[in-house]
Amino acid sequence: MDVELARHKMLGQQVRAWEVLDGAVLSVLGSVPRERFVPERFRRLAFADACIPLGHGESMMAPPVEGRMLQALALRAADQVLEVGTGSGFITACLSRLAAGVTSYEIHTALADQARARLAVQAVGNARVEVGDASSLAPELPRYDAICVTGSMPVLDPSFQAHLQVGGRLFAVVGEAPTMQALLVTRVGETAFATEALFETVLPPLRNARQPQRFVL
Repeated sequence: MDVELARHKMLGQQVRAWEVLDGAVLSVLGSVPRERFVPERFRRLAFADACIPLGHGESMMAPPVEGRMLQALALRAADQVLEVGTGSGFITACLSRLAAGVTSYEIHTALADQARARLAVQAVGNARVEVGDASSLAPELPRYDAICVTGSMPVLDPSFQAHLQVGGRLFAVVGEAPTMQALLVTRVGETAFATEALFETVLPPLRNARQPQRFVL
């Protein structure tokens, strides 16, 4: 596989085609070596428009979704970011180049260890990977300028919004297959939030995601 040609085609035929035009985002997706974050047995699919299995029932998002997410967050150089679901560590590495610091939570110890190793090889020094369930973060923990949730939720969990700074942005995919919506939630005041629907997609569910109330007759 010609890696650079595959990367170029990914950016042009997948990411740009999905209206990702932000220069900083395109630069990051073109410079972080995605093929180094893909499990060896799926290396040939590193630049495919597909979710790539990581084990433990988890997967990498397809490149167009990654691009739309990074673009929607509109990260600034001074931002502190919370990532929910480290996965392969690829998005962690991308976030680290766009922001000042990244805290990433991964519920699977094995995936967290693998991601740390990959990030170390890429000399990523402003991101840390924690093992744990980010949906149970204590309310008194720090607030963030941006939060990205890399697994879907049947309903939006308000605990994530609570960890936004005023002006902070949350990217989350909400709904149940086959209909899910990518949302951008912005904290516009201490108790006020604005929500924008971005696009439809399908992601594997976030572990321990809040479930909707079911009516039983």
